[in-house]
Amino acid sequence: MDKTKNLIIVGDSAFAEIAYEYFLHDSNYSISAFSVEEKFIKKASLFGIPVVPFETLPHSHPPKAYDVYVAIPYTQLNRLRTRLAASAKQQGYHLASYISSKSFVWSNVKIGEHCFIFENNTIQPFCNIEDNVILWSGNHIGHHSTIRNNCFISSHVVISGFCDIGENSFLGVNSTLANNITVGQNNWVGPSTTIMKNTPDNAFFKTETAISHKLSSLEFFKL
Repeated sequence: MDKTKNLIIVGDSAFAEIAYEYFLHDSNYSISAFSVEEKFIKKASLFGIPVVPFETLPHSHPPKAYDVYVAIPYTQLNRLRTRLAASAKQQGYHLASYISSKSFVWSNVKIGEHCFIFENNTIQPFCNIEDNVILWSGNHIGHHSTIRNNCFISSHVVISGFCDIGENSFLGVNSTLANNITVGQNNWVGPSTTIMKNTPDNAFFKTETAISHKLSSLEFFKL
């Protein structure tokens, strides 16, 4: 793929490394720098690419020449990614998005700015993905559903049709939403949790982990 644009990835964590790989191999972006707030810089470079202070980014990498993606997951319930993306935009940067070539996105789906959509996501007709949303690998986003600003949808989540996911919310691995569900703002839906009715703002849902049986696996199989 021809590299026609220059990108700065904000962050130096595991997600920044992953974003680097996806933008490098499956986009028209060339990665020019990583950027971290100055007091958190711990390394001078990553993958041989410089790590530069976020505060002085417009001087070292002018907004007219570079786009920005903030590769920070759901830290502070998505607040950190949201704050840094807003700051970059205020400084004049265009916010980049990544949509995997191996995702399935129906033609009339609306996708906002600064989104990251991994492989094997299925996004059905009439969906609306707002700004600053991350869809990790393998999710099903049902028809006529909306995912609002600053959400993080982790892997293998099922969002059924006509659902509305409130701003800043997190849906954990293998969580499931029935049809016509509205999830309030700032919700945390833990892994393997099933939501069958509307939720209020600021709700926290947790499914208990599996309980170890008194028999060991070797005893069960008489080994």
